[in-house]
Amino acid sequence: MKTIKLLLVALVVTAFTQVQAQTADEIVNNYLEAIGGKEQLSKIKSIKMLGTINAQGMEIPIEMVNTSNGSAYVQIEFQGQKMKQLVSNGTKAWTMNMMAQKMEEIPSDMSKIMIEEFKDFPNPFINYNEKGYKIELIGEETQEGTACYKVKLAKPNMTIDGEEVQNVSFYYFDTENFVPIMVESEVPAGPAKGQIMKTPLSDYQEVDGVYFPFSTVAQGMPMTYSKIEINPVVDAKAFEVAEEKPAPTEDKKN
Repeated sequence: MKTIKLLLVALVVTAFTQVQAQTADEIVNNYLEAIGGKEQLSKIKSIKMLGTINAQGMEIPIEMVNTSNGSAYVQIEFQGQKMKQLVSNGTKAWTMNMMAQKMEEIPSDMSKIMIEEFKDFPNPFINYNEKGYKIELIGEETQEGTACYKVKLAKPNMTIDGEEVQNVSFYYFDTENFVPIMVESEVPAGPAKGQIMKTPLSDYQEVDGVYFPFSTVAQGMPMTYSKIEINPVVDAKAFEVAEEKPAPTEDKKN
């Protein structure tokens, strides 16, 4: 009996030691290796994602393009018409004002933050030390019934309306496959400021040697990708918004 008890204790200690042996660096390195490796990821300069987003029961086609220089756009197709919802040329960013049905430039603070996120490409964990990011293993938690490593990713603070705001996200990595199945972050500004935004990630599939999640949720709306393209050819004009010209005035006759 004493031998059995000692064996059980040894097993518990071994299991505990193995858990503790996992560091944030090891988890992130395992993750990058699992989805294709740093060398393969470094070859990605742009990505196009095609799919549908479920908005109150309506399946709306969506197309998203993101590039390493901060250029990006999000386009939906509604009632047979294609409409850009978000556009960035790497310097400025615009969003669609649905009430006015026109593109409006995003305030400089938010625009800068958004473009920096676009440039954090194709993965924020690549060379994170060189970018001044810090990672920390918080512990283990269960998400969606799956045992996960909870890793904190802290980027340099953001400045919004003159106020310095933390830029922190929490990634939940599946302990078996080392891919994130959930990302949590705090909304930094706007009507939802302070709320925790949860982004589940699932259905990982291979595209040219790299694995991507083909299912997620964006602002509470389920999104499923049907196709992902690496380094697609995209017209540079797709990242620009034409400036509105004032309506011509008629010359008054004397």
